[in-house]
Amino acid sequence: MFTSANACHTDEEIEALNKMPWLANPLLKFDLPHELNDLRGKESWDRETGRSSKTLAKHPDFRIVLVLMKANTRMNQHRAEGRISIHQLLGKISVRLADQKVDLSAGELLVLDCGVLHDLEALEESAFLLTISWSNGRRNTRGPAEVAADQSFDEDALTRMENEGAADKPLV
Repeated sequence: MFTSANACHTDEEIEALNKMPWLANPLLKFDLPHELNDLRGKESWDRETGRSSKTLAKHPDFRIVLVLMKANTRMNQHRAEGRISIHQLLGKISVRLADQKVDLSAGELLVLDCGVLHDLEALEESAFLLTISWSNGRRNTRGPAEVAADQSFDEDALTRMENEGAADKPLV
């Protein structure tokens, strides 16, 4: 069964979100090894951050990003407004949360709820698919009390991570 491009979102929503509307096509297929080779050839791969990425799918409520990282590089502490999954394709990464560290090897999948503060380190050259899903296609729909509680969580989580040695190395 094939659904129309308008089944989930209006053309206006898709156009407003994307400068590249084909990222919201109703059918997308990718050759991931080919995409990874392309990422290695991008200017961003040679930059100091040691990573390169490409958005593969982009909808108002859903996004998939292919990320390639060099060994011993990091992504700073951050959080996503939606639920995320990290599907490890190649190599090994370490995801540091406020109260634990999770190592992922090729073939493993990690799911984090919205708002979970984390950072990420590539222990060797690594590639993963990052998927982000927002509820009802809306971002920043929380009220002031929820935002204030979240900011308090941020400060507590950062303090715990610093006490665990996360601040010993600068995050790139």
